[in-house]
Amino acid sequence: MAEDHSMSAWVYLLWCRADDSLYTGWTSDLERRMNAHRAGKASRYTRSRLPIELAAAMPMRDATAARREEARIKRLTRTQKLALIADLDDSPSLPRIAVNRQP
Repeated sequence: MAEDHSMSAWVYLLWCRADDSLYTGWTSDLERRMNAHRAGKASRYTRSRLPIELAAAMPMRDATAARREEARIKRLTRTQKLALIADLDDSPSLPRIAVNRQP
């Protein structure tokens, strides 16, 4: 399945390397949001846990779908989030733009 970079929203998981935690968020511009996180300007949570790495990013059809998926993922345990990242990495048919090594 070809990756669709024209989606209007993204849900993403970050690996905060300072404390090995995972952060979940959504955005309409993934590149801009990643740059803001790396600069420490996107959220207080990630600002104090730099550096960060993109663990996974999933395209969503719109902001409503992205917010719904973000909320669902935030309710998962760390183990479940790691399994989600691993599932995305193991399944090329699932829509995603980037998946890095499992934290």
